[in-house]
Amino acid sequence: MLPRLFAILGLFAALAAAPQQASAQETITVFTAASLRNALDDVDAAFAKATGVKVTASYAASSALAKQITQGAPADVYVSANIKWMDFLDQKKLLVRGTRVDLLGNRLVLIAPKESKLNHVEIAKGFDIAKLAGSGRIAVADVKAVPAGLYAKAALISLAAWKAAEPKLAQAENVRATLAYVARGETPLGIVYATDAKIEPKVKIVGTFPVGSHRAITYPVAGLAASKNVHVMRYLHFLQTQAAKAIFEKYGFSFLVPPKTS
Repeated sequence: MLPRLFAILGLFAALAAAPQQASAQETITVFTAASLRNALDDVDAAFAKATGVKVTASYAASSALAKQITQGAPADVYVSANIKWMDFLDQKKLLVRGTRVDLLGNRLVLIAPKESKLNHVEIAKGFDIAKLAGSGRIAVADVKAVPAGLYAKAALISLAAWKAAEPKLAQAENVRATLAYVARGETPLGIVYATDAKIEPKVKIVGTFPVGSHRAITYPVAGLAASKNVHVMRYLHFLQTQAAKAIFEKYGFSFLVPPKTS
């Protein structure tokens, strides 16, 4: 009888000491811009390893995610690819005050399929992107709502290229869908972020839009007011650490905040 009792007690002790699977309270849900996929996946893996808190990331156009949040979609943190959609949520009082930070920066580039004969395009006032596309179309994200599309439209307008380009646009639901159009050879040109072009071997950058041709590409992050998740502040802090900075910069993002210690 005693050996059996000791065996049972030993089993309970082993179970108590063993690492436990993350519970609902040990997870965090992040709604984030599609262009952050890959980089944020790596950051989230590093966060989970350091804290034991699993991150579930939902990637889509910043505009679509912001609208889902206003409709009550359950999320703890929001990362936008522009200021506009973070302001949209801020004005509706859906952010945790004091948590909003402009975390990352990016560049807007012109891409072509890897095998394209185009290699270097000087992007300046009056450049004729419509002529470069020939009989093909120009892939962009939705120019009415998606940040990458908004930046692209602003740049084309400022460079006096919008009027000729608009009829040739092939608009996609987000910047990664835009990237796919060019990678598959469906369009001879596309406008995406430099970080997107970097992770897709089937495309190449043929030109970079001047910084002053559009509003600075900024990725703000903030906690969401509807969330009761105790790990939100811990996650937001981790996004600003040296460890996260190294990952984001590896993917080509610029880090806009002084890095914090882990």
